[in-house]
Amino acid sequence: MRRILVRLWRSRAGRLLGRIGWTVVPERLFLRLLPSSQRYSDADILPSPPRTDSPNTRLFVGPVNYAGQGHMWAKAAEGCLDGVSGYSMSYSQPTDFQFAVDQRVPGAAFAFSRRWHELQRREVTANFTHVLVEAERPIFGRLFVDSAADQIDALLEAGVKVAMVAHGSDVRLPSRHARRVDDSPFRDNFWDETPELERLVRANLALLDQLGLPTYVSTPDLLLDVPNARWLPVVVEFDRWQVDRVPLMSLVPHVAHVSSQGVVKGTALIEPTLRRLEAEGLIRYTRIEGDPPAEMPALYRDADVVLDQFRLGDYGVAACEALASGCVVVGHVSEHARAVVAAQTGWSLPIVESSAANLDQVLRTILSDRPRFQDEARRGVEFVREVHDGSMSANRLAEFLEAPEHDVLEL
Repeated sequence: MRRILVRLWRSRAGRLLGRIGWTVVPERLFLRLLPSSQRYSDADILPSPPRTDSPNTRLFVGPVNYAGQGHMWAKAAEGCLDGVSGYSMSYSQPTDFQFAVDQRVPGAAFAFSRRWHELQRREVTANFTHVLVEAERPIFGRLFVDSAADQIDALLEAGVKVAMVAHGSDVRLPSRHARRVDDSPFRDNFWDETPELERLVRANLALLDQLGLPTYVSTPDLLLDVPNARWLPVVVEFDRWQVDRVPLMSLVPHVAHVSSQGVVKGTALIEPTLRRLEAEGLIRYTRIEGDPPAEMPALYRDADVVLDQFRLGDYGVAACEALASGCVVVGHVSEHARAVVAAQTGWSLPIVESSAANLDQVLRTILSDRPRFQDEARRGVEFVREVHDGSMSANRLAEFLEAPEHDVLEL
């Protein structure tokens, strides 16, 4: 049912019905039609008061804050660049993980509230000089009425500078990925979401081409899908994850795998190997699933090896958090992504390369040569400290924000 409704909303007929309903049906009636868990109050739709003491360059980032990255990029720009302030916003459902953000809007209010839409548009236009739009989403909500392009055009006409940032599945074209990655989740009808995702990604890529605005991608392999973009490294709070320890010291090391999106991480591909190695008494295996973000540092502190993902050929926030925790991180990262990291940072990516098929051999090699991989774990900590602490990300945003790169400060 949800999929049918989404398709209706995105169709021309759905948009026409929405426009009619928006002008005729009172918002309070819309509220009554929502489940009680989705309803919002007047207090929920009031934008947070803007800071009047902000410097000349005021950056607004929204509206999704996936993995907390919108907030982290905003704060990196504010903390590292002279004369820049950063502010983040996201909409979310009550069941979503609640990452730090400056303004949190109920998902139903984002979609349905005319009052929130008008207030938010007025506040952002009046109080910010730059907007970074995440995942090609309409930044002011209104499910039926405005498209992202409509809202971006309005910002540009008001003199606000706009850039785009893609997070991953919004621009990773399934058909292209399936042709080049052996274990792609988009091959052989493996994932029933693939046809709809193909359509949405094509629409997002067309929107980026239409807008022609400065564009960023959060992970390096996405440059194959958006070749005119710049890589904007994800940011982690280094001090929150750092642990003074050496991995692989116990006789039976602890191997963990975060299966937050098992279908794209390749959980089913690797677990037979892990169960077999555990039965041999060589490792202790834990699958981490559904744990809130606040608990992840403690879980990583107890792990020697963290298995990231084996289907996408890229790396992101989860891998960086595990590296910062001093774990040996294993996963499949494409040659293209590794080359981008080397060319743009001077680092050889310290994620141990493995496909699902050769994971058994890779883990046995780690267990038999522990000093070598303890050194790799130490390199991983330094890599995150240099590349993913926010300073490089702020530097990437400096051109868009008209803040010279030599003004980047140490965090």
